[in-house]
Amino acid sequence: MHTMSRASEISQNVYLGPTPDPALDPETDQEAFFDIMIETSDLAQVPDTRSLRTFRKMIEDPNHATLHIEFPSSGSIMPPTWSQVEVDGLMELCRWIYEVTNPAEEPLDDKDSDGDSLMVSADTLRPQKILIHCADGYTETSLLALTYFMYAEGLPAHEAWVKLHKDKARNFFAYPSDVALLTAIQPRILQESPVFKGNVLTLQEPMWLSRIDGSLPSRILPYMYLGNLGHANNPELLKELGITRILSVGEPLTWSKEASDSWSQENLLYLDRVQDNGVDPLTGEFERCLKFIGKTTMFFSPCCISTNN
Repeated sequence: MHTMSRASEISQNVYLGPTPDPALDPETDQEAFFDIMIETSDLAQVPDTRSLRTFRKMIEDPNHATLHIEFPSSGSIMPPTWSQVEVDGLMELCRWIYEVTNPAEEPLDDKDSDGDSLMVSADTLRPQKILIHCADGYTETSLLALTYFMYAEGLPAHEAWVKLHKDKARNFFAYPSDVALLTAIQPRILQESPVFKGNVLTLQEPMWLSRIDGSLPSRILPYMYLGNLGHANNPELLKELGITRILSVGEPLTWSKEASDSWSQENLLYLDRVQDNGVDPLTGEFERCLKFIGKTTMFFSPCCISTNN
């Protein structure tokens, strides 16, 4: 999918994608297009306030070279052992990104951990274009991308997970620790968001969010997803993604009676006696599977193929 190999805009002037590789895309000069590139990796540290101030001074020059910043990868900030310093750093970076990509906005009331404003004056800075990237395409960027998407768009975690995938057409892989962290600090993200106008005390978390491991099934065709058994056993999540038909290979679905009753049986196909053991043949089931998927294609109704991996 192009969402794995090419950067795209997820919020104003903020892009998400793989680390640019001139050998794969020699006609695109990413260094010239992006003013700031934030690389996420396991070895990176959370930028502190002093570093953000230094970066701010560097980009005041309208002809500055592309600025490179590092941030920890997804799964690296672990609740319940995460420190307040890590969360403060995550929020300060989100605020900093918003302010340099939207410099015409009114100043925010929030302060950094030292009590100073990181606001960038619209008189001294043009809107910066930022790429959040990582070497493997998308896995390591998920935590920062989701946090910033929640902050910049004023979205609770469950809406950010779905909208980043459906509306922004991004495939991404987060970790269970990312789900736990973002749901834990969600009130702070939304309270500090420049656009959220709701009440964090009235937010309701859907059941499907607590049942995901952070990942979503992967969209491999416009009408087809490939997922695991955990995805298939989370029917509320599938409905959020617009998936209406499920082909499960080798493992039966374990749904509640309420979920089963709400799903038409003609939209479920379970292949028994075909285990993921390298021995059981699937070729004898191809025609049946393709007929089921073909009906899905004809009606443009997304389908999820699940396995026990």
